[in-house]
Amino acid sequence: MEDQEYYAHSLEGKPLENWHRLEDHLKAVAELARRFADDFGAGEWAYLAGLWHDLGKYSEEFQRLLFVTSDAHIETKETKHGRVDHSTAGAVLAIEKFDKAGRILGYLIAGHHAGLADWQTADAGNKSLIHRLQNDELLKKALASNIPSEIIEQSLPKQKIKTREGHALWIRMLYSCLVDADFLDTETFFEPEKSKARKSYPAINELLPIFEEFMIKKQTEADLTFINKQRAEILKQCIKKSTDPKTIFTLTVPTGGGKTLSSLAFALHHAVRRNKSRIIYVIPYTSIIEQTADQFRQIFGDSIIEHHSNVDVSDERSETSKSRVACENWDAPIIVTTSVQFFESLFANRSSRCRKLHNIVNSVVVLDEVQLLPPEYLNPVLHTIKELNQNYGVTFVLSTATQPAFTPHKSVDYSFEGLAKTVEIMEDPESLHQAFKRVEVLTPDDLMKPCTWEDLASELSQYPSVLCIVNRRDDCRMLYELMPGGTFHLSALMCGAHRSKVIEKIRKRLKDKIPTRVISTQLVEAGVDLDFPIVYRALAGLDSIAQAAGRCNREGLLEKGRIVVFIPPSKLPLGYLKQAGEIGRQLLSEDRDDPLAPERFEQFFKQLYWLQGNNLDKHGILKDLSPDSEFRFSFLSAAQKFKLIDDKQYAPVIVRYEESEELIELLKKKGPERWLMRRLQRYVVNLPRYVHKKLLTDGAIEEVHPGIFVQEGGAMYHPEIGLCADKSMIYEPDELIC
Repeated sequence: MEDQEYYAHSLEGKPLENWHRLEDHLKAVAELARRFADDFGAGEWAYLAGLWHDLGKYSEEFQRLLFVTSDAHIETKETKHGRVDHSTAGAVLAIEKFDKAGRILGYLIAGHHAGLADWQTADAGNKSLIHRLQNDELLKKALASNIPSEIIEQSLPKQKIKTREGHALWIRMLYSCLVDADFLDTETFFEPEKSKARKSYPAINELLPIFEEFMIKKQTEADLTFINKQRAEILKQCIKKSTDPKTIFTLTVPTGGGKTLSSLAFALHHAVRRNKSRIIYVIPYTSIIEQTADQFRQIFGDSIIEHHSNVDVSDERSETSKSRVACENWDAPIIVTTSVQFFESLFANRSSRCRKLHNIVNSVVVLDEVQLLPPEYLNPVLHTIKELNQNYGVTFVLSTATQPAFTPHKSVDYSFEGLAKTVEIMEDPESLHQAFKRVEVLTPDDLMKPCTWEDLASELSQYPSVLCIVNRRDDCRMLYELMPGGTFHLSALMCGAHRSKVIEKIRKRLKDKIPTRVISTQLVEAGVDLDFPIVYRALAGLDSIAQAAGRCNREGLLEKGRIVVFIPPSKLPLGYLKQAGEIGRQLLSEDRDDPLAPERFEQFFKQLYWLQGNNLDKHGILKDLSPDSEFRFSFLSAAQKFKLIDDKQYAPVIVRYEESEELIELLKKKGPERWLMRRLQRYVVNLPRYVHKKLLTDGAIEEVHPGIFVQEGGAMYHPEIGLCADKSMIYEPDELIC
């Protein structure tokens, strides 16, 4: 027994001396996890979790299985040889040694492959942590082997646990440290060259001079118009305010005010002066993340990660060693991601989604278009923002032209988490509204009477250049098909690379004063710098109408642009859009002089948020994660409930568009490698599940790796309107946050 060697991972066809020694793996993961968790004062806890996370691999059963399958260490993967639970043993040891405090380690260790569990489930099924901890035989099997005493003989960490209100997030942060350390050490073993490549990013302080040089050149080349002078002043105020200590900032800048680059300037200066680790730029729409990422890439090259929410390389039930190391951990200095990816990860229980969380610590997070956070999740989101700010060194910037009122209002009886205090970056937001007032808003006399698509198309056709924004994908396609030839179509049925190409063509035509008509969904309402003399907008919330106005007379070259609100013949989509649209209809009827004045948005959001009552946490997520001295949390339940986009309704497809043809073939041959999945994110379209299922049944799409679907054949992807599976299919509207 004393001479027996134990292994964590094997290499098929290689001699034993090339395999991964278990003791080396445990110690390496422990040290790396401790380094990650030291950033929030919990290094001892993470070290112990790392040291014990794979104790079950000491069992004779696991070692035997390792010799017959190279994926034995993936305990959730069924093989023809079966599987071995190697996570529960360390969790059982933690409970035996440390009683209730050991439950913290129990969640981490037992879940490092299968995900953070609920303490107890209603049906007492085997998914609950309490059920797994009853299997002490797994620990006995591990202890029967020759485990070094320096691994087994450990004391309870002395570091204090975070405040009770933040216990659940603290455990999830520790979990992130453990699983990322495990992923990285596994990657170092399997693919050492790729592991080395992770360390090639520059530091934040190296990026600031690059940005400053870019902005000097940009301002030198810009015409000295009134609008550009205002943008320069906004930039100046952002840099000035960046010296403030970490807090929750608001940045209230009208559309067209250069908010994206000004907020980035604030983030870079603040990060350098306050020694922050990275900048995370969070964008509401999957459909326009490419625009911001492209803009940042022009400045910083490959120093950024563009991480969508629409390609998840695997789930725990179908993990392989290769798919594990392909997952993202946000190790770059600048991350551009979606609201879905950011917030769902903060409430996730899966290792692949959680591994990035510890890299949010000590960062600057810019939440772009923050007003689009859905009311039914608002309390859990605001609670987490406060926790990250107070206990994890995160500076937040809530950026928008239509700032939602997140501070509780004493005159209203409601259940609102709220933010006790925020600091506005702009010195006088009201004067900015007046300075950027470049449009007049026209509304129909009867805000209840819909037009017809035919009449609307006829009206739009009278203008040489016009943008029309509708609420639904099918509306967009229907109206587009009624328009004259040469009209452009934009919707999320087009992949990101396709949209970027079309938007750039539209932008160039407008600059060259070539007549340009565009029919689009709401994807152009944030992060897309288009400048039309007239914009039509289907009835929606005041925030959406204000965003549409930002695409009209953007540079202030006309005395007044016009935004025309119309009532479409289709119904408002259910959910947020319908609720916001009805409030918008009411407020538009009350004030036709300046419906986009700042005080109107206070009324709008008061109705949308403050009067929601308990629906601000509609699914009871905070209850699942509420403080408990017994450490009884429902991590799995909370993760299943927190879905900004319901993945039961939508599924991604990688489409065949230009470069993706070659990338799809590489995917089939090489599998979901990290660099490849990043490239493929720009070629994804999300489809309703029933459409997705039909296409799979018909052989029009293929599952090339677990959970990864690609389009077969090119006929289904139209060069102008994107993925057209079947003209008769009714496509659901884009989710507002996607």
